[in-house]
Amino acid sequence: MHYRKEIDGLRAFAVLPVILYHAGFQWLSGGYIGVDIFFVISGYLITSIILKELDAGTFSIAHFYERRARRILPALFFILLVSLPFAYFLLLPFELKDFGKSIISVIGFASNILFWQESDYFSEGAELIPLLHTWSLAVEEQFYVFFPLILMVFWALGKRWLVAIISLIALASLGLTEWGWRHFPEANFYLIPTRAWELMIGSLSAFYLYYRDPTLLRNTFIQQAGSFIGLVLIIASILFLDKSIPFPSLYALAPTLGATFIIIFTTPNTLAYHILAPPIFVGIGLISYSAYLWHQPLFVFTRIANIEEPALWVFALLTLITFALAYLTWRFVEAPFRNKKSFTRKQIFTASFITSLIFVGLGIAFIIYADHY
Repeated sequence: MHYRKEIDGLRAFAVLPVILYHAGFQWLSGGYIGVDIFFVISGYLITSIILKELDAGTFSIAHFYERRARRILPALFFILLVSLPFAYFLLLPFELKDFGKSIISVIGFASNILFWQESDYFSEGAELIPLLHTWSLAVEEQFYVFFPLILMVFWALGKRWLVAIISLIALASLGLTEWGWRHFPEANFYLIPTRAWELMIGSLSAFYLYYRDPTLLRNTFIQQAGSFIGLVLIIASILFLDKSIPFPSLYALAPTLGATFIIIFTTPNTLAYHILAPPIFVGIGLISYSAYLWHQPLFVFTRIANIEEPALWVFALLTLITFALAYLTWRFVEAPFRNKKSFTRKQIFTASFITSLIFVGLGIAFIIYADHY
């Protein structure tokens, strides 16, 4: 794939609202929709990579999971490690027990299931759960399990059948979401059956761009209008949606279609490109994964360490610290492990397995300690 600066810029437009929303900046009442944008981006990027490799006959499940492990696990493990002493010294026994359970669920990429059973994302208590934000990682990892298999199994049918199957899954998931927010809102928010359509929209974008008739997108007016509408939809969602609105629901079409329009229509000659692609936004996009991982533990442990809610300037400072730590994590943790010359596939898989077992053991130890406190 050729590198697209505007996609990293779009990541910045996703992670900044999420972080500021969790920091308590109320004018970003819909900041939580940044996660939905990430889902669309993930669906697009993963599908684009798989399509290229399937076309070339080089796709390998082992290689796919190696890439995912290099991308996701080193930074995740590092931030879990840094969080351990803060959890031990700051959390009450029952909170430490919950933290231990959340560590185990994070390692199993099932934290969305745990938090579905235990917490409402929009409740005040959610501000005191250090690993709550990992629910979205679990959704993506569950997507990574079944989606490549769908593409492999149905690849021989041809791209039209694949697009039809993915479209049906997306429509069924969106329909379930509309039913879900009325009948089981917590499960609707956290679980992959009602989130899959957001990833599938990104996937369909990849199919369109990979197999498209290029003549349509050469029309400058369509490029400008489509990408600009995408930006407007995202910004309006951030400013005007709030936690009183059922979500995800049809309202989630605004940010997800906004991200889709940007992916499909943005080119270097569009206004949207010049808004998304300045170095500041591209830089934030590059470190967005680490920033997302850092912000929730930083905010939560600061809240727990203070009797009263810290002032907004404290969270503004913590946001700056988040991005400083994110840069260091990207530079010294993420980047080295992505370098195949530094670590082989066997080393990555072996280290991931052993480290996962250690964290599961620590999670169990926290639970036992809390029970006997």
